[in-house]
Amino acid sequence: MHSVGKSWLLLTGFILFYIIYLLFGALVFSSIERPVEDKLRHDMDALKQEFLNQSCVNAASLELFLVKVLTANKYGVSVLRNSSATSNWDLASSMFFANTLVTTVGYGHTTPLSDTGKAFSILYALIGVPFTMLVLTACVQRLMFPLVHAPVGLLQRSGMEPRPATAVHFLLLLVFMVLCFFVAPAAVFSTLEVSWSFLDGVYFSFISLCTIGLGDFVPGMQPGQKYRQLYQVSVMVYLFVGLMMMYLLLRTFHKMADLHGLTTFLQLPRCEESDQDEDREPIVESKRDDQTPPYLTDKAASKPLEPGSQPSYNTINKG
Repeated sequence: MHSVGKSWLLLTGFILFYIIYLLFGALVFSSIERPVEDKLRHDMDALKQEFLNQSCVNAASLELFLVKVLTANKYGVSVLRNSSATSNWDLASSMFFANTLVTTVGYGHTTPLSDTGKAFSILYALIGVPFTMLVLTACVQRLMFPLVHAPVGLLQRSGMEPRPATAVHFLLLLVFMVLCFFVAPAAVFSTLEVSWSFLDGVYFSFISLCTIGLGDFVPGMQPGQKYRQLYQVSVMVYLFVGLMMMYLLLRTFHKMADLHGLTTFLQLPRCEESDQDEDREPIVESKRDDQTPPYLTDKAASKPLEPGSQPSYNTINKG
């Protein structure tokens, strides 16, 4: 089959699978959550009727009161005792909001109340989101050698073949990611947050580091929490480092997919660093051959290898 036709056929298959996947998720979520929602709705109706029977408040006044309460709660202001003792817009909380804004996590527990705040959020995110992605990319590039290239080279020097070495390295990195950025933080969150279970902590970590940010679980929101500002700053550091490690994991998987031929099979672009390194090599070699005296070549050969010359995903034989 012609390559263009194969590409369009593969794209059509992806789109159909995506639609089927969404329908499957909708059916599962509907079957699991709808009975719970119906029970909660029934309980709320019974509670409302019980309150009306025991008080002189009419139904219209109660409805108006509830609408105002729920609207305030949407903006992070609660009428419950001591829930709003600490402002949602002190320095630490505002910084936490700015962090969730530029990292695109966006829990939604705190949102701007004024039109000026909404307009500034647009401008702030317009600059902050791409700058945050730039900083994360720069950090990941610095971590590629010590956490990806060097371990793969070590596995190869121990006698392992290139493809098994990359697969083993990816699995080890995945286990490290799960233990250090999902399991361990979940244990901490379940300890510090009284109403959170261990599963809630894992759920929060996954939703946050995948930048989904549903906002049903937000750390540091319980009233009277000790060291709340320090806790929020610590969560900000955790989110940044966790997002960086998630990006590193995706880059590692992309490079492994290049080696195993997955990107070629799916007709996806290869990892950009491989192509850039291959384009630069002939230029560097020709310049060295033309201008470097012979006696310097022997001296250069006796020097220790630079970090970039160590075995990496880019130097692995793809045969």
